[in-house]
Amino acid sequence: MKFLFNYPELNGLEGDLLDSGEISDVAIAVEQAGFDGFALTEHPIPGANWLAHGGHQTLDPFVGLAFAAAVTERIRLLTYLAVAPYRNPFLLAKAAATLDRLSKGRFILGVGTGYHKTEFFALGVDFDERNALFDEALDVLPKAWSGEPFDAQGTHFTAKNVIQRPRPTQNPIPIWIGGNAKITRRRVAERAQGWMPMGIPEVMAKTTRSPHIGSNSVLGDMIAEVKDLAGDRASEIEFCAGYSGEGMGEPTVDVERHRDGLAELAAIGVDWVSVGPGPREPSDLLDWTRAFGETYCAT
Repeated sequence: MKFLFNYPELNGLEGDLLDSGEISDVAIAVEQAGFDGFALTEHPIPGANWLAHGGHQTLDPFVGLAFAAAVTERIRLLTYLAVAPYRNPFLLAKAAATLDRLSKGRFILGVGTGYHKTEFFALGVDFDERNALFDEALDVLPKAWSGEPFDAQGTHFTAKNVIQRPRPTQNPIPIWIGGNAKITRRRVAERAQGWMPMGIPEVMAKTTRSPHIGSNSVLGDMIAEVKDLAGDRASEIEFCAGYSGEGMGEPTVDVERHRDGLAELAAIGVDWVSVGPGPREPSDLLDWTRAFGETYCAT
């Protein structure tokens, strides 16, 4: 099993996201601890009311991951997740290719359709077009990364004999899709290299119009469904699920209980486990990271 470190999300307006530690310092500690990946999410311009009542602060994930790439050599770098409809697909392709090239092929593009209407309105993107725009991005990204001339037609663009260079290091950059909806699982099976199911509370699932995954049994059934839909592609798809074990890096934690929980996820087909300690002081975050690595990554 591989472990993905999510930089701690800070909910609300009090404090600053980076109070938990500079990205470069944390990324170094994450790699040294034995983690396999480092992730950042995004909300470029969320509603103030949403942020004040439980929403979380973010960085630009591509810029933040570039800082992590510059001070590490091994860990994968994941947008967990970037909202594809927010961007022109050619700009998304360029940002991804740049980060992949500069990190020497360590980038994974995690994308989703998005759900925050206020953000769509602020960015001038039609919320009702998000699925069409998402599929257009899936069409365009491999063409742009090929480094060869191509044509493409979308809802808001026409590209004739265009080309994007330099090519990314990976061919292609892995695309992981986040979300729980049936259409998401079908997209993963047909067109992506990874699925990031969202382990969100039932109330939030209703807000985001996404199915609630209430148990490992339900998640296992969904993973099996994706593999079945993928057919011959099933072995090419990685599955990344969150695990919110309380205090996993603390000295008093019930280690065996968490090992059993991780083993249960592995048994249903999860390849990557996403973990995060929550906001804390920089020294505490580094201690947590080291303790987690010694307990789980080294075994």
